[in-house]
Formats: sequence, structure tokens, C-alpha cells
Amino acid sequence: MADESRTMDEVDPHAATVTVRLIKSFDFRTFKNVVLHDVDLTTTTTELLRQIVEEKIKMLPGMRPYHNHNFDTLKLYTKAHGSKTQNLIINLDHEDWFLDPSKTLLEQSVANETEISYFNRVLYEEYKKNPEVKW
Repeated sequence: MADESRTMDEVDPHAATVTVRLIKSFDFRTFKNVVLHDVDLTTTTTELLRQIVEEKIKMLPGMRPYHNHNFDTLKLYTKAHGSKTQNLIINLDHEDWFLDPSKTLLEQSVANETEISYFNRVLYEEYKKNPEVKW
């Protein structure tokens, strides 16, 4: 029980929990979360995270609608215990929060309980021009 009293700064970066939001449709707010446990933020690059998530999409039940979707971009949605964006599907406020495929997650300010959006960049750019929900 001693671990529960630790602050977020004391959480082991070698065993973080990261939530990846698989966004299929921005317009209809269609997404599904994949929660990854024991992620080593010091060695996991954005590209490796992409590969791990792609494997989870193939293996996890309920992911069939996401099998053929072209996911190609990762962007921070919320940082752990930070303020959330007003947009419920994607963070449009921070254009500098796109993740670099060659850097580790720790180098890009990913911490325990960070949420990351995984989506198609072309669909994102279209949605950004006119961020309206169609449902």
C-alpha cells in the first residue's frame, strides 16, 4: 500500500500506464481506448509504441472495426493530471504535442497516466478546418 502515497513525479518511468485513444472518426467521435500497462518510458520510442498498439488492435476483442483503419499519427491528448481540452475527441490546442517517431516517450513529456491519441493525419487536418460533430 506504500506505493499509493507516492506522487506522480515518483512513479517509476520503467512501469508506466499509458492510454492510447484510437480515433476512427473525428466527426462522429468514434474512438476506443487501449490501456497499456508497464510501459518503459525511457526506452519505448513513438515508433515502438505504434507497433505495440497495432498488435493490440489485432489481438484484442472488439477491435474488428479498427483493423483496416489507417492510423499514422500519435499526439498527446492530455498529460497526467493536467487540464483537459474542451474538444472531447482530440486536442486541437497544442500543435506542438505531435510525437516524434525517433524519440522516446520520456523525451516527449509522456508520464504515467498520459493519454495519447492515435489517428489518421489527413482526417485530422480535415476536421481541424471545420471541427463540427455530425451526430
